[in-house]
Amino acid sequence: CGAELLPKSSRAFKLLNTLHLVLVELSSNLIILCFHPCFYQCISYEVSGEDRVSFLHNQTTANFECLHEGEGCDTVFVTPTARTIDIGYAWIMKNAITLVVSPVTCQSITETLTKYIFFADKVEITDITKQTSFFVLLGPKSSQVMEHLNLKDLDGQPYGSHKHYSINGMPITVGVGNLVSEEGFSMLMSPAAATTVWDILLSHGAIPMGANAWERLRTLRGRPAPGKELTKEYNVLEASLWNSISLDKGCYKGQETISRLITYDGVKQSLWGVQLSAPARPGSPILVDGKKVGRLTSCTSRREPGYFGLGYIKRQAASEGSTVLVGDDIVGRVVNLPYLAKQHPLGKKSGS
Repeated sequence: CGAELLPKSSRAFKLLNTLHLVLVELSSNLIILCFHPCFYQCISYEVSGEDRVSFLHNQTTANFECLHEGEGCDTVFVTPTARTIDIGYAWIMKNAITLVVSPVTCQSITETLTKYIFFADKVEITDITKQTSFFVLLGPKSSQVMEHLNLKDLDGQPYGSHKHYSINGMPITVGVGNLVSEEGFSMLMSPAAATTVWDILLSHGAIPMGANAWERLRTLRGRPAPGKELTKEYNVLEASLWNSISLDKGCYKGQETISRLITYDGVKQSLWGVQLSAPARPGSPILVDGKKVGRLTSCTSRREPGYFGLGYIKRQAASEGSTVLVGDDIVGRVVNLPYLAKQHPLGKKSGS
C-alpha cells in the first residue's frame, strides 16, 4: 500500500514526539499501528464557555443540544448553502466540547467560528493540538486490546460515548468509534501518556505504518476527505453524511438548503466507491454510454490486484453494480462502502 513501515519501537517513539495522530488497524492476526503525518495530523480544539453547546448547535449540522456529558457525535462544518467543509469528531465533556478536525480546514474553520462569536457570547475556542495526542483503534481485535487495557466497559456503547480512565496513573479519554468507522475506539491523552499507551499497543503486536496507509484505508472505507470529497462543489447530502445531520433541530447554518433539498428531492448526485481496472487520476470524468455522469475524487491501490476510487455520480445514471468508464479507457464498477453504507437517510439516529 506504499506505507512507510517502522517496526522498531525506537523509531516509532521518535515519530511520536512530532505527530499527533496514530491510526491503529487490526486484522485477524495482528494490530497495525499507522501514523498519518500528512493528511490527518489531527487538529484538536476545546470549545468552552457557558454558550458552547448552543454555539456549535447553530454553527454545525449535528444536534448538540440533545447530547449529554459522556456522549459524542460527528458533525459537519458547511457553508450557508450546505456545501461541505469538513467533518468534526466531537466529545461532550463536563466543561468543554472537544473537536477533532483536519489540518486542511482548521484555519478556515477557526476563522469562521471566531467570526460568529459575538460580544455577549460566552464561548472560547482553544487549539489543544500540542497538548494532546490522538490514537485510533480499529478492527476485529480492538475489543480484546481494550480488555487488556482494562477499558472494556465501553464495548457495545453507542458511537461517540466516551469515558475518562487512568493508565499507569496518567489520564486518558477513550471513545467508541473513530475517524473512519463506528466500530473500534479513539483515545485522547497527553503526549507524556501517549508514550506509555504506544508501548502497550506495540506489546500487542502493533506495526507502525505511514501516511499512504491512512489514505488507502479511508478511501477503501468510503470516508470523504476535505479537499477531495468535501469541497464547496458538493453539498452535505451529496456526500451522504446523513448520520451527522439533524433534520429537526431548528435553524442552523445550511439548514434552509438542506431542508429544501429533502423536501423537493433535490439531491442530484451521490458519493460512491468505484472498483477500477487501472489507476485513475482524481478529477477524471466518470462516463456511462459516453456521457459524463460524475467525477472521480480519490484513487488508491488495493491489497488484491486492482485499484479503487471514490467519486460523485448522478443519481439516475448509475447504481450499485453498474459498469462505468473513468477517463478514456479505465473500466469501473460502482460499489457501496462501509462508511457510506452506515449512513441512514431520513432515519432516526443518535444525535439527530
